[in-house]
Amino acid sequence: MNKTLDITRRNFLKFAGATTAVALVGFNFVRDAAAAAMDFVAKRQTSVYGADANAKIYKLRKSQDNPMIQKIYAKDGFLADGPCGHKSHELLHTHYVDRSAGVKAAKAKGIKLKV
Repeated sequence: MNKTLDITRRNFLKFAGATTAVALVGFNFVRDAAAAAMDFVAKRQTSVYGADANAKIYKLRKSQDNPMIQKIYAKDGFLADGPCGHKSHELLHTHYVDRSAGVKAAKAKGIKLKV
């Protein structure tokens, strides 16, 4: 029975590099290095979120508390029909356009696309 692996060159190189590193350096060192990297990432994430929460320049943490947004949605504002109203939906939402037929036509002509 002839089975082939469906693996990309990049994934093969990642796997081969990791395997070589484990073989040369030892599993314990690799495990400790990965744990130290994850510990650093966790500490960095905590400090970034802490700095963001304590920052004085971010007085408004929620968009609905922004006075300009409140003014736009006020009774006499530009979008007086509310956040889920017709005008806000028309202005702030995008629409899906199916372009798969054009892609299929281009592929049928022999054009190679990176999709």
